[in-house]
Amino acid sequence: MALLIHGGRIITATEDFTGDIYAEHETITRIEPHIDAKLVAPGAEVIDARGKYVFPGFIDPHVHIYLPFMGTYAADDYESASKAALAGGTTTLIEMICPGASDEPVAAFELWKSKAEKLAAVDYTFHMSVVRFEEHIREQFREIVKAGVASFKVFLAYKGALNLSDEDLFGTMRLAKELGVIVTAHCENADAIDALQKSLLAAGKTGPEWHGPSRPPVVEADGVHHLCTFAELLGTHVYIVHTSCEPAVRAALEARKRGVNVWIESVIPHFLLDETYAERPAFEGAKYVMSPPLRAKANQNVLWNGVKSREISTIATDHAPFRFEDQKQMGRDAFTKIPNGIPSVQERVDLVHTCGVAAGRLGLQAMVDACATQAAKLFGLYPKKGTIQLGSDADLVVYDPSYRGTFSKECAYSNVDYSAYEGWEQKGRAAAVSVRGQVQARDGEFVGTIGRGKFLKREPTH
Repeated sequence: MALLIHGGRIITATEDFTGDIYAEHETITRIEPHIDAKLVAPGAEVIDARGKYVFPGFIDPHVHIYLPFMGTYAADDYESASKAALAGGTTTLIEMICPGASDEPVAAFELWKSKAEKLAAVDYTFHMSVVRFEEHIREQFREIVKAGVASFKVFLAYKGALNLSDEDLFGTMRLAKELGVIVTAHCENADAIDALQKSLLAAGKTGPEWHGPSRPPVVEADGVHHLCTFAELLGTHVYIVHTSCEPAVRAALEARKRGVNVWIESVIPHFLLDETYAERPAFEGAKYVMSPPLRAKANQNVLWNGVKSREISTIATDHAPFRFEDQKQMGRDAFTKIPNGIPSVQERVDLVHTCGVAAGRLGLQAMVDACATQAAKLFGLYPKKGTIQLGSDADLVVYDPSYRGTFSKECAYSNVDYSAYEGWEQKGRAAAVSVRGQVQARDGEFVGTIGRGKFLKREPTH
């Protein structure tokens, strides 16, 4: 079915103009000041976008959907996560594959892919986590890259579970350089965190308010420095995920000045929530436990200014949905057992618009760059995704900046039982969201087709 979007203010990372967009066969075929609806394909859907913005479909480059954790699993599947993403204007997800230390990489890739194939209503791809690197399985990572996954994930945290030895980290980054793959990295100091956690628990400091002190900013900055040292030695391109604080941002920027190819991601909870949320009484703070943890409020301006200057490339979510009433309760006796994550895949774009653009912290083009274009460029999706131009996929968001509402669990599609942003004012909402030319959401409601999403096979670009 053809799609005509008429009279909208078209915003990309570099352009801002009013015009019409026409799409056929899933791609954008015309962008003109005016396209006569009478002269397009019979039956074409026409959307009146006058008074609204038209954005490229947004990309969340860091989500967890199928995620095992200490005997439980994240609450979402691709149906609920897709609906949530689309209601909020996100049309492409990049999920982290997080296998266990004994899992075979190819088997993990096939498992994660199978979880999406029949349920995704968004397009999707993956980062492949490297949690083991024995010689006999290294060929599996080559096969996964050939299958279309052009980014690795490494952990410099979670001692004894997900973190790599320095020898294996070096080997992984050397292989990534050889294959042209970018390495995304959770940067903390696993040994320091392990020692701090044990000390706090031994002292009887077991509540969620102690999660933050067990992983202070200095251990995150140390992880960034460590990764960038290896990247400097090897020439590997690296992408620091969920960068939360000024010391970590500074460590990455200092490495960039030395010539390291390093990009910075921050995630929406760190822009808006501070450490006091995790200190809420009666175990309410467990809702706000994530890693790296929420930081002192002063760090938030660093993140907003970093996006405005485009020194921070992307705003993601690290969406990791765990229910409060049962799953977060696993950590009642020890904060180390609280499933980590603050669900945000539906709220991200509207929060950036509300608290960034409408608050005067960001321009519209910076918003598009951080929430769509840079992710597409970094992860081998551009220009099919992340922009509005001839030949691009018709992933489009007609956005109503005049909408006023309230963020609430009642309006969310995620299978979690709370909203971290409950009762906050919402300024702006996606009025229509298309994936490859088919409208999948309207006015915050999913109206699309489950299973229509497709796996995006990517070529290495680094």
